Amino acid sequence: MRTIDNTKIEWCYVEWKQGQPFASAFQDVYFSSDNGVLETEHVFLQGNDLSNRWQQLTTNTFTITETGFGSGLNFLCAAKLWLETAPKDTILNFTSVEKYPLVLSDITTALQLWPELTTLSTPLLAQYATLMNAKTISFYDNRVQLSLLIGDATEQLRHLHNKTDAWFLDGFSPAKNPNMWQPALFEQMARLSHANTTFATFTSAGMVRRGLISAGFKVIKRSGFGKKREMITGHFAGNQNVLGNNSGT
Repeated sequence: MRTIDNTKIEWCYVEWKQGQPFASAFQDVYFSSDNGVLETEHVFLQGNDLSNRWQQLTTNTFTITETGFGSGLNFLCAAKLWLETAPKDTILNFTSVEKYPLVLSDITTALQLWPELTTLSTPLLAQYATLMNAKTISFYDNRVQLSLLIGDATEQLRHLHNKTDAWFLDGFSPAKNPNMWQPALFEQMARLSHANTTFATFTSAGMVRRGLISAGFKVIKRSGFGKKREMITGHFAGNQNVLGNNSGT
């Protein structure tokens, strides 16, 4: 454990298997070995229908909250799409929670796998140490703001008050990281959601579906990316606790 600006950080040192980052503590990968960028686009960007929503944006800001910053790939892909589709005078607020952040050398190596994102990843890496102190930093001509909260997802979400427009439920799989995928997390999501809030996640595990439904989300199964047969998306439905078409139990 190291401290940066009085913030105690438990770093996640990764193994590298066939050029891909692997978290030995969770026995899980950070992104699909098929194609991490395409996975992010399929699961999180398309899963939350962000391109259409951003082209039709009627507010000055849009907020994404993510559980599991990892390599920062989801953030970079979302920022890229935002810069390409959202009105020029709007701001993307991206808040991500990470309990075990990567050290700078590992996140740098991971993002080098995506040269098409270099113009976006370079300023992120330059400010990475500052982000470790839970500061909000503006990127890309102040069109994107990133806040990285270090610590347990549920605990960190309790400190937030602004409503979220879209959730990226990432992090390691529920079977390998059960401490994150708990009812308390879904309850905090509900508290921070509004009538138009959506979510997307790579997993379709029953405990996740049931937890989201119990917290007031409508859940819909979709085809997963690559080798994953299914994933889930949905939106906040208040206390209706309704189950989406083809969602199963």
